[in-house]
Amino acid sequence: MLGVGLSAAHGGNGAVERLEAVLLKAAPTLRPQPLHAALSAWESLKTRGESVRQLLTVIDYSLPSTSKRMWVFDLASRKLLYHELVSHGRNSGEDMAESFSNEEGTLMTSLGAFVTGTTYVGRNGYSLKLHGMNPGINDQAEARTIVVHGAPYVSDDFADRYGRLGRSHGCPAVRTEIARELIDRVKEQSLLYAWHPSLDSPEPPSAATSMAANIKSSR
Repeated sequence: MLGVGLSAAHGGNGAVERLEAVLLKAAPTLRPQPLHAALSAWESLKTRGESVRQLLTVIDYSLPSTSKRMWVFDLASRKLLYHELVSHGRNSGEDMAESFSNEEGTLMTSLGAFVTGTTYVGRNGYSLKLHGMNPGINDQAEARTIVVHGAPYVSDDFADRYGRLGRSHGCPAVRTEIARELIDRVKEQSLLYAWHPSLDSPEPPSAATSMAANIKSSR
């Protein structure tokens, strides 16, 4: 898979490294690689002048769906806010997500950096728009209606019964009990980073995928 993501040029910054260490202590089951990639993406957006909020959602799609593989951090207070189950796309794999796509109709998860947009009520209930920031990798998220929403197939009971979570059409679905609260916390200009080891050396987003332009177009 071709390299994706945002610039990691700030990954060696001392302040970022210290923040990374604090967050890893707050979330001991989160591995350094996805957090490092997510923080590098967040720092890159800030350096570009984008008004991304100090909230960061990290998904590690190298973990099985039965694991809590979504973390939400408040970067200002350096605290872990949520540690949750999250689904992957139907055609990305069974318990393990192995295949990813940016194409309509694939029913696969997309990787990389997404900036949260506005909320709406759709066929999956209360949902949160995601704006993909990586050209050719996740920039079709809006066209594909890749959103955060709650789903009854995201639960420990479902996982115990079937050996995996249920799967979405590519959306990062969460537990119905937490969906509204979590969505309201991270909506409107926070960063969600979906990671997998198949992500190579990160590349910066193009001007065509600027966050401001994406958010304006969604309203």
